Amino acid sequence: MKKTFIIFLLFTSLITSGYAKPKPIVSGSYQIDATKNAVIHNAIGLRYLQEHCYYAAAQEFKISISLNPNSQSTAVAYNNLGRAYMELGFAEQAQDCFERAIKLYGLNFEYYKNLANCYTKLGKAKQKISEYKNNKNPLNKIMVGLLYVYTGQKRAGMITLDSFCMSEPDLIITDGVKNYLHELSTQN
Repeated sequence: MKKTFIIFLLFTSLITSGYAKPKPIVSGSYQIDATKNAVIHNAIGLRYLQEHCYYAAAQEFKISISLNPNSQSTAVAYNNLGRAYMELGFAEQAQDCFERAIKLYGLNFEYYKNLANCYTKLGKAKQKISEYKNNKNPLNKIMVGLLYVYTGQKRAGMITLDSFCMSEPDLIITDGVKNYLHELSTQN
């Protein structure tokens, strides 16, 4: 009786278990998405930045950039890599990263602030003001204004940034510039 009951239980468990053969992997049905992996490595790098593990963060951002080299999300990874380099004291490498971030996506105000801060730390701010003034790109007014502010010429910087806002009211970056101007005007 016990034997038949055990056989019955085994038989019913096999029938009701829902076992199915795994589907065979057809060539081309599974794809590795480098873009998704790049986003994951960028997120891991941000976590390392929060934990003040700057070397590990830099490595994760480099991996992210190598997986997805030329897109708007790559600009984010370059900016983050530049931030890690700044924390490590490698301002020259950070400058390159911030410049690449702006080249890939020039409508993020944070990239400009980071680059202006980098130029100031390197002692290149006054030289870069004249370089950016001579260029006809309207976004260069942002750099000129920020560099004025970072070199202690707050009034000239605010005037330059306000002039940019008046001449380019429809750009995405203009709201960020306006918010920054509001912060500057409320400071002492």
